[in-house]
Amino acid sequence: MSDSPIVARAQRFLSVLRHCQVLGMSVHSADAQGLILRLPYSPQIVGNPETGVIHGGAITTLMDTTCGISTVCVLPEFEICPTLDLRIDYMRPAEPNKDVFGFAECYRVTENIIFTRGYAYQDNPDEPIAHVVGAFMRMGKHAQSGKPATSSVKGGGQ
Repeated sequence: MSDSPIVARAQRFLSVLRHCQVLGMSVHSADAQGLILRLPYSPQIVGNPETGVIHGGAITTLMDTTCGISTVCVLPEFEICPTLDLRIDYMRPAEPNKDVFGFAECYRVTENIIFTRGYAYQDNPDEPIAHVVGAFMRMGKHAQSGKPATSSVKGGGQ
């Protein structure tokens, strides 16, 4: 992981979220293309003690946090951006005793809303546990300021 300003901002953001500290989340990587957070496997996040499968709520927390913090990858300055909408499609259960990684990118930034998408995975990003899309409200000084909106579209989405 590099010592880029984006990584530093993502780590700072993550460090103030108490629930992320309790879960042991960490920044795996961050750059202008997106963010990857790591959720370490632990018995405290197991949903089914017989199988050792991680509870879906822990995956939801990982992905909401990853999408929310991914805003630091595209904004010139830190802004509070609370979740407006989050949809998660679970593809398969996470394997027991393995960490889970969450990737998110911002694919559209408007004056008031940031649109994100991503996925959770373990060993291989091409074998996702879940897909996610989210919308986050901009609360910073640029929101509703009348200044031109920062706009980016990645991956051909609109």
